[in-house]
Amino acid sequence: MFKHHIKIALRNMTKQKALTFINVFGLSAGLACFSLFLLYAVNEFSFDRFHANADNIYRVVRWSEGMNDMPQGGDSYMPMPLGPAMKNDLPGVKNFVRIKESWGESFIKVNNEISKLDVTYADPQFFSVFSFKLLHGNTATALKDMKSVVVTEDAAMKLFGGTNVVGRMIEVKSDSAFEPFVITAVAENCPANSSINFEILANWSYLETTKSGKRSIDNWQRSGYQTYVQLQPGSGLPGDKTLLANFRAKYYPDELSEIKSQGQWKGNYDPVSFRLQSLKDIHTNTNIEGGSVAPVNVKNIWILMAIAAGVLLIACINFTTLAIGRSAGRAKEVGVRKVIGSDKRKLVFQFLTEAVLLTIISAGLGFLLAELLLPYFNKLSDRDLQFSFTAYPEITWLFAGLIVLVGLLAGSYPALVLSGFKPVEVLKSKVRVSGSNIFTKSLVTVQFVVSVVLIISTVIVLQQVSFMRNTNPGFNKENVVMIDGDETDTKKIFPIFKQAVSSNTDVLGVAASELGLGAGTGWSRSGFEYKGKHKDVYEYFVDANYINVMGMKLTTGRNFDPSVASDTQTAVIINETMARDFGWTNETAIGQQLTGYSESFTPVVIGVVKDFHFASLHNPVEPLVLYPGDWANTLIIKTTGKNIAGTLSYIEKVWKELAPHRPFEYRFMDEDFQKLYTSEIRTGKVFSIFAGIAVLLACLGLFGLSGYTVQQRMKEIG
Repeated sequence: MFKHHIKIALRNMTKQKALTFINVFGLSAGLACFSLFLLYAVNEFSFDRFHANADNIYRVVRWSEGMNDMPQGGDSYMPMPLGPAMKNDLPGVKNFVRIKESWGESFIKVNNEISKLDVTYADPQFFSVFSFKLLHGNTATALKDMKSVVVTEDAAMKLFGGTNVVGRMIEVKSDSAFEPFVITAVAENCPANSSINFEILANWSYLETTKSGKRSIDNWQRSGYQTYVQLQPGSGLPGDKTLLANFRAKYYPDELSEIKSQGQWKGNYDPVSFRLQSLKDIHTNTNIEGGSVAPVNVKNIWILMAIAAGVLLIACINFTTLAIGRSAGRAKEVGVRKVIGSDKRKLVFQFLTEAVLLTIISAGLGFLLAELLLPYFNKLSDRDLQFSFTAYPEITWLFAGLIVLVGLLAGSYPALVLSGFKPVEVLKSKVRVSGSNIFTKSLVTVQFVVSVVLIISTVIVLQQVSFMRNTNPGFNKENVVMIDGDETDTKKIFPIFKQAVSSNTDVLGVAASELGLGAGTGWSRSGFEYKGKHKDVYEYFVDANYINVMGMKLTTGRNFDPSVASDTQTAVIINETMARDFGWTNETAIGQQLTGYSESFTPVVIGVVKDFHFASLHNPVEPLVLYPGDWANTLIIKTTGKNIAGTLSYIEKVWKELAPHRPFEYRFMDEDFQKLYTSEIRTGKVFSIFAGIAVLLACLGLFGLSGYTVQQRMKEIG
C-alpha cells in the first residue's frame, strides 16, 4: 500500500510540473534558510560542551553590585595568585588553569623570517582540564618545560608549511628581545564553538619571568588573567556564597571598610564578590565581560530563528494554497477511491505521504543548497560552521524532526480537505474548490504580512546602521592612516619620520598617540580617588599635534605646547563630559588639579576639548583625559585622499628606511570605526537577504495560485 502511495505521488508530481517546481523550489529555499540558522543556533548554544569535564569547569568572575549609580555587572579578569589560592583554601577545587589571552599579535621568528601570531599563556595542566585534541605530541608533556609551546595546525602550516613540527624551534618577541621556544605538540584548530582560542600556547612559568609577570605574581591588586577551576563532581561551591565571601575577605580584608568610607556603599555586606560561572554559560551571558570570544545575546539568536521560520512558513503556505487550489482536479480521484472502499483515514495517509515525500525531496535539495551557501553564511555570521554530525550530534534528530514537521504542516490541511469530499457530489461534478476561498485568502494574506514585516524591519535596521556609520564622531576620521609602531623605538624615529612624511604634498599632518581610534585599537582607563569620591577616566597619551591633525575642537583653554616644560609633564586636556562629571564648567575646569591621579605628580587641566566618540555610539561619551606623552605606538597621518596609493607607497618607503626590521602595517581610521558596527551591518545584511527571499517566495506562490485559478476559469474567461 505504501509503495502504491509513493507511485501515485510521483505520478502527480510529474503531471503538474509547474506546481511541483514552485513547491520544491519554495520548500528547498525555506529549508535551506532554516537549516543555516538552525546550525548557527545549535553552534551558539553548544559552546564549550565538547570538553569532557564541561559540567565541572567554572570560570571565576568578580561581581560588583551597583555603586555610585553604576549598573551591576561582572568581569572575568582576575589577579594572578587567585588560582593556586582557591585550590589551597576551598574544598571541592580539584584543579585550576590560568590563561593570559593574547592582547595583540606577537612577532614570531622562524629561519630569520618574521610573522605575527597570537601567543597565549596557560598553566601546564591546561590539557588535562580542557579537552583540546592534539595531532602530534602528548597532553601530559605538552607544556611541561618553561620554554615549551603548543601550536595549532594552522599556525604550524603558516610557520613551517606542515603540521608535523614537534621539536622545531621558534623565537617569540618577549619584552624587548626574541626568546627561543621548542614546539612540544601540535593541536587541532580550536573548534568553532569554543570560548577559549589560541594559535600558540606557551607555558605560564615563562610568563612569570617577564616584566608584567613579575609585577603580578603575588599582587592581588593587579588583574588581567582568566582563571578556571575544575571542581569535584557534586561540589556545592558555586552556590556557597558564604564560603566564597570568606575567601575574598581573607585576601581583601579592608575592602568593605574602604568602600564604605568613600561613601560608595551603605550595605552591611561587601558589594564585590567572587562567583563561579559555569563554562557552558560563558558564551550566552552578556552580563559578564571578558574572554577572547564575545558573548552573544540569546534574544538575537531567537530573532534570527524567527526570520528563518518566517521564510519557511511562507514556503509551507505556498504548498498548502497550491494543494487546495488543485484539489478540484483530484476530486474525482477521491470519489472513485471512496466508492471502491477507501476510507478517510487511508486517504489522509495517502495525501500526507505525498506531502512528506515532496518535503524529503525538497529537504535533500535544500540541504545541498545550504551546503553550497555555507561559506557565504560563515562570512556573514563571522563563524566557521560546518554540517558535522559529530560536532553537533543533535542536528540529526533536529533535521529529521524538521522534515516531518514541515511535511505535516504543509500537507495536513489539504489532506483533510481532499479526504472530506463526498463521493456522490464529486461524481455529479457538484464540488468546486478553487484558490479563492476564505482560508486560502487568509494564508496568502499571512504570507504578505510576514513579508511586509520583514521589509519594514529591514528598512529600520538599515536606517540605524546608516545613522551609526555616517554620524560625525566629533573628529575627522576620513583619509586618516594609522601605522602600528609597536616594538620599535618610536621615540627616536618619530621626529625623523614626521619630518620626512610631512614633505609629501598629499600629507596634511602627522601626529602620534599611544592608541588608535576604532575597533581593535585598545583603550586605557585609570581609577583614582578625587576628594573622597572614586573616579574612572579613560586616558590617551598623545603629542601636541594630535588635536589639530584629528580635527578636534577646543572649547576653552589651549593645546599642548612643547616649548612649555610643564606641558610635557603635568598638563592635561579633558573632555566636556569629564568637566561635568567633576562638577566644573568648561571655563572653571581650566587650572583644576586632578589630586589623587598619581603618586608622583598632580595633573593640571589646561584645556577642554569638545566631546567626541572614542568608542561606538552604543556607549555614551565617558570622561577622558588627553595626556602628553612620547609613547608613539600609533603614528597618525592625515592625507588629502587624492593619491592614496602613491601616498602609502611613499610612507612605506620612509618607514622601511627607519625601521627595516618591522613590517609596514597600516590601517584606515574610518574602516576601524566601521568595524565597531560589524554586528549591526551583519544584521542589516541578514534582514535584507531574507526579506528578499520571503517576498520572492510569496510572489512565486501567488503566481502559481493565479495560474491555476486562470486554468480553472477557462470557460468563464471564454
